[in-house]
Amino acid sequence: MSWAVAPATRHAMATHPRSAYFFHLATNALIMNPTKSLKSHILEKGRLEDLMLKDVPIVPPDSIIKTFAHQKETNVDLILTQDSEDLNPGSFILRNGDFARFFLDVWFDPLYRNYNFAKAETHGLDHIMQWHPTVLARTALVPQRILSSYSSDSPGASLDGTYKDGDLVIQFHGCDDAEGRDCARELEPYYKLWEKKTQSD
Repeated sequence: MSWAVAPATRHAMATHPRSAYFFHLATNALIMNPTKSLKSHILEKGRLEDLMLKDVPIVPPDSIIKTFAHQKETNVDLILTQDSEDLNPGSFILRNGDFARFFLDVWFDPLYRNYNFAKAETHGLDHIMQWHPTVLARTALVPQRILSSYSSDSPGASLDGTYKDGDLVIQFHGCDDAEGRDCARELEPYYKLWEKKTQSD
């Protein structure tokens, strides 16, 4: 499944060309707060401006390349988050348009896919954001719990990146490739909680 995110998102864009935004969600994640709209949570005018992490290292904790200090929400086409080690492509929002197609083509370029990054598309994304300011200029980073909280069993969460009740998304990061972990088992109690929430709403 490595590297599937870019062509899958591109296919969604081709299938739904009139959609303004595309929300990618990893296969090992759940939307825990389905009543919360992306518009009010992130996309509403002024909201993203308040959430954006400015002048922070792209790849934590100490990358010398940082997000732009004067980034404006009107210039943003890609919204994503980071954990304690990398950017996190498990959950992101991409605005439909020329930049989106350009970005997905760059990310899926054979140069990156054949480079043998340790974390495949994640490290490819880390590289693109740090060394291609054209992409970084259209990108906003938001706090991890806004877009992709990690479960308590998932290593590498940011300082305040572990799931708390009310968060939009929980991601079971690494559950499918770490020895001794089982995605279905970890996901089950949260899925039951999700069912209760949706039935009561």
